[in-house]
Amino acid sequence: MTSSAISSTAPGSDTRLAPRAWLHTDAPSLSLNGEWDFRWSPVASVPEPSPDDEWGSIPVPAHWVLHGHGAPSYTNLQYPFPIDPPHPPEENPTGDYRRTFEVPPSFDAAARVLLRFDGVESHFRVWVNGSLVGWSTGSRLATEFDVTSLVVAGPNEIRVRVHQWSAASYLEDQDQWWLPGIFRDVTLLARPTAAIDDVFVRAGWSSTLGDAATAGTAASGRPSTGTGTISFPTLDAVFPVRFTVPDLGVDVVWQSASDVVPVDVGGVEPWSAELPRLYDAVLASGTAAGGSAGGETVSLRLGFRTVEIVGDRFLVNGERVVFHGVNRHETHPARGRVFDEEHARADMALMKRNNVNAIRTSHYPPHPRVLDLADELGFWVVLECDLETHGFIFTDWVGNPSDDPAWRDAYLDRIARTVERDKNHASIVMWSLGNESGTGRNLAAMSQWVHDRDAERPVHYEGDYTGDYTDVYSRMYPTLQETESIGGGPATPLLGCGPAEAARQRSKPFIHCEYVHAMGNGPGQIAEYEALVDRYPRLHGGFVWEWRDHGLLAKTASGEDYYAYGGDFGEVVHDGNFVMDGLVLPDDTPTPGLAEFAAVVAPIRLSISDRTVLIENRFHSASTAGLRFRWTLARNGVVEQDGRFTPGVVAARSSATVPVPDAVLEAAASTPAPGEELWFDVTAELAGPTAWADTGHVVARTQTLVASRTAEAPRASRQTWDGDRLGDATFSARGDLVGFKGHEVAGPRLELWRAPTDNDRLASQGGYETADPVLTHGVGDPSAPASAVRWASRGLDRLTHRLVSVDRSEHGLVQRVRVAAANSGWGVDVTHRWTLTSDGLLLQTDAVPFGAWDVTWPRIGVRFDLPTSFASGEATWFGTGPLESYADSSHAATVGRFSVPVSSLAVEYSRPQETGHRPGLRTLSVGDLTVSTVGAHRAGFTLSRWTAQEIGRAGHPYELPTPAATYLYLDAAQHGLGSRACGLDVLPEHQLWPQAFSWSVMLA
Repeated sequence: MTSSAISSTAPGSDTRLAPRAWLHTDAPSLSLNGEWDFRWSPVASVPEPSPDDEWGSIPVPAHWVLHGHGAPSYTNLQYPFPIDPPHPPEENPTGDYRRTFEVPPSFDAAARVLLRFDGVESHFRVWVNGSLVGWSTGSRLATEFDVTSLVVAGPNEIRVRVHQWSAASYLEDQDQWWLPGIFRDVTLLARPTAAIDDVFVRAGWSSTLGDAATAGTAASGRPSTGTGTISFPTLDAVFPVRFTVPDLGVDVVWQSASDVVPVDVGGVEPWSAELPRLYDAVLASGTAAGGSAGGETVSLRLGFRTVEIVGDRFLVNGERVVFHGVNRHETHPARGRVFDEEHARADMALMKRNNVNAIRTSHYPPHPRVLDLADELGFWVVLECDLETHGFIFTDWVGNPSDDPAWRDAYLDRIARTVERDKNHASIVMWSLGNESGTGRNLAAMSQWVHDRDAERPVHYEGDYTGDYTDVYSRMYPTLQETESIGGGPATPLLGCGPAEAARQRSKPFIHCEYVHAMGNGPGQIAEYEALVDRYPRLHGGFVWEWRDHGLLAKTASGEDYYAYGGDFGEVVHDGNFVMDGLVLPDDTPTPGLAEFAAVVAPIRLSISDRTVLIENRFHSASTAGLRFRWTLARNGVVEQDGRFTPGVVAARSSATVPVPDAVLEAAASTPAPGEELWFDVTAELAGPTAWADTGHVVARTQTLVASRTAEAPRASRQTWDGDRLGDATFSARGDLVGFKGHEVAGPRLELWRAPTDNDRLASQGGYETADPVLTHGVGDPSAPASAVRWASRGLDRLTHRLVSVDRSEHGLVQRVRVAAANSGWGVDVTHRWTLTSDGLLLQTDAVPFGAWDVTWPRIGVRFDLPTSFASGEATWFGTGPLESYADSSHAATVGRFSVPVSSLAVEYSRPQETGHRPGLRTLSVGDLTVSTVGAHRAGFTLSRWTAQEIGRAGHPYELPTPAATYLYLDAAQHGLGSRACGLDVLPEHQLWPQAFSWSVMLA
């Protein structure tokens, strides 16, 4: 094929068939998945294959770059080729595929034979038995060809030539790996004489109780019912057709298209993301419908629901929807975008267990079975078209196809293939035109096409800042102040809008199509955004960016597995580890950020007062009938009493109160022993198993301290110094701890540095450190460098320690140290006071900054170096847990007793960074060492096999050095997390600014 043909802005050849619904049918089919012959070339100009060529093999579906041919490439914004639309580069990797097949006997009665490709990146041509069938583009979109005249009895040969780059690549600049090849199913389809070729079914729902009715469940816990209306905007079939819905008593036969009228049924339970009630329906033609032979049976699953916008509210079944969603790419570390249903189901069940109720299919239609699962498991879905032209930002959008008439057909082709394939899914409540493609007439034309084809579902596109052609107002990563303004708070300017346009946008429902960027350790500030959604009904929640890290499984030179990111495959341009930005790690491990999200957006809100527990049901439509409520009373983390609440069934959007148990009231009135804490926990959990979780899964929880008493001050020991030994400790002449209980140790060493998180390193929005967040509408100083840059410039990672003095007393010593970095006049005066007590060795650390500090601190704490053997044991603690938490990400943490292997305390982020901090420590045991906090200020702890400096220097986990010790950090405080990698800086109230600190710990 000539380069000019690959450069065509046309979406495909005229031989492609019109797009249609992806249907479950009993018509015969033949999967062409499996091993194919394969030949790869680094350029597009390679001659057509000949019989004498050498061929290898490759599985279909697969990406050839994951099977040893070429290499993956990751970019976020950048095009990995010159921006010269519509031309692809000459260095255009090309794969030739070949296999033979035989048409099965089940095809003998077929009137037509179709060949379907569900996903090929990015441009392909296909031949059957040497005849060119056609060509197509649109990598994540289905393509069908009619090959009836080309297939024969006996062996047939199919050949496919795939080019990685084409004009279509300019429309597919999504934030993901470039992964060429045939990566979805290839299928041969037999179409019967009396075929049902296309179906568009709507199943609307309305309450039978009038405007005051809800779409949820009544106080009895039984689902509400209403009137369902089933209509068919499209039924492309050979009539007669029989339509049945057994559970609703529907059984009609239509003799012709003019007979197809809406069917009204009563007693219908509505579909929602929380109560995904589906009704099995069947469309049958041919003999099953009283017609001639050669018919077809199509199975449908109907979810009755009505989507509408009323004023500035987005409603389903008459009730406001709040999206607690995630952006979901299709990605797997070994398969790339190749679909695996078992893994997808497990992935989506994990979403449900973590209170995710919505999915934005960023930034293309997923495999069609994902939407079947969304219907079944229950998700609100924003279905996005396969479109992004983000790289044109580097030309200031000059040449952007979104406003070029030459690309109009390509844009309309993409949205038509998106909508037509997936139009029958109840879970889809909104269509999205694409992502980050600027704006222009072609996007407006797409929107008009959708409105004409599907008048019910609204149209979304974030880039329509002025609201010219979309139905909802959508933004990514707006500040809290701007979000509040959009919701109805004090007015501030809106991005890209004049006064009239801003007024128009403020009259629409608002969603965050992307927010709280979940890159590495983070995100922070989920709770602050959720609070605004609670306060302003115009705000309808949003979609976290994103669900899963895209790391690709790779091996080091020595054969060690690791998860690769941009730059690991020698790309000329790339965007580094920006592809590692999910709530789930590449190996399916949930991050602490996911636990934080689940805690903040929990659909049951539990609040404890002195004598009552308030249970707020924030579900859209589900009652609490499927939940049970439990309570525990724990003394210093050990449960002493427990029981259940019986609030009755609380309907959706309602609340109830129950009395605090007598045992808890008695505990609150008691006088605990010194050092004791009594904690009252309440949980809402599943009363029975579901498709996504077992009985007892915790949906929501809260905890409150009901009584406590300060521990008595430790008494001085009768022991005194024995040479350089003080109790179990050994000190050097300069006052450093060098041994404890026979172990070599080192410390304490003041530390201000933490291994920078991705949010510390990057600076997508301004920093608050040098700006007034009110005057700058919450953005901060746009010129402020990333926090890690500022910290490093002040030498916080290379502090020096000068001993000022050491004084010994009968039961201890006082060591004074001045800490500062080279070429810095700022630092910290530190005093370590050691005292031997009857309970152990007490260390009080006083830290007082000096100089004109102008940056925040990542942390302030002390480090002890313990033996490496400690890292192979268990850590047991009483404090916050079970996962790491920080000042702006702490809602998932509770106070209790926890025990895990030391190696499990840290999260293995694909780029090493700060991890494992657990504030509010009471007592920690590791090896034969016990550390307790003393006094009102409780330190946090981190146990790591590497220092913060070693972690910060590593780009991947395998680059970390052989551990020389186990490092215990006892922090008085840590800086918050934020999400500045792509979003907000750490809010001022969660920042750690230099100040004096004093904290005490006991070693025993």
